[in-house]
Amino acid sequence: MAKITKAVFPVAGMGTRFLPATKASPKEMMPVVDKPLIQHAVEEAVAAGMTEMIFVTGRGKRAIEDHFDTAYELETELTGRGKRELLSVVQNVIPRRVSCTYVRQPQALGLGHAILCAMPVVGNVPFAVVLADDLIDADPPALAQMAAVYKDAGCSVVAVQKIPRRQTRQYGIVETKRRAGARQRITGIVEKPDPRRAPSNLAVVGRYVLTPAIFRHLRRVKPGAGGEIQLTDGIASLLREEEVLACEFDGTRYDCGSKLGYLQANLAFAMKHPEVGPEFRNYMRKMGCRIRN
Repeated sequence: MAKITKAVFPVAGMGTRFLPATKASPKEMMPVVDKPLIQHAVEEAVAAGMTEMIFVTGRGKRAIEDHFDTAYELETELTGRGKRELLSVVQNVIPRRVSCTYVRQPQALGLGHAILCAMPVVGNVPFAVVLADDLIDADPPALAQMAAVYKDAGCSVVAVQKIPRRQTRQYGIVETKRRAGARQRITGIVEKPDPRRAPSNLAVVGRYVLTPAIFRHLRRVKPGAGGEIQLTDGIASLLREEEVLACEFDGTRYDCGSKLGYLQANLAFAMKHPEVGPEFRNYMRKMGCRIRN
């Protein structure tokens, strides 16, 4: 079974839900405590054994490239001041064995279109897709859990999570058939169904492990509203050709595409931060919050 080494990060979105913060800065660069969302996403991919990061960017996303590039002036300044710990932080934003490639998405034509833009770089190998908006706190990382399923089953894997049925209009929803053990085979997938018509309450979240066959199916997908090509439609077509599994991962997901989810993530990560965690937990207790030990 081919090892998954490539991860695609669609980062061309405008982040309008966080205006004015995202007027001049990519939403993926918004920090959770002291680390941008996109770095959390890349670290998850690296922890899952991936070494080739492919960013599908758009206008105004140069800050992402700069973040993962070498900052010679900053490193020189930190070296001169003897700030070795900070220098190490800057130099290890991404491991040296990991490469970064940037592909332009000229128009915002949907997640499926963004993945098609990455096709020339991905080639004919299985790959992962990571949406930085979905910050998942898990050990082992969610993507590593999915890569293990792929290694065993040899087919595409989609991360899913149970949600309240009233929220199905916000997600792609899968219909599944249970296989031996805890695995579930996806038999259908529909984008943002009405709660009364949703086939289940299993929602697709921002992690995918896909075989290269998905590219062929995405090229066949008819654009929907706004001319967008949906990944959900590509996966629905792929189901007719090969098996796709649903992975109900172990971990906590924070929807950082929403203001509430973003604030929740900052709160959770601040409480366990090695530098400020203890003091922040004490502060929260003083504010009358119940803190689990």
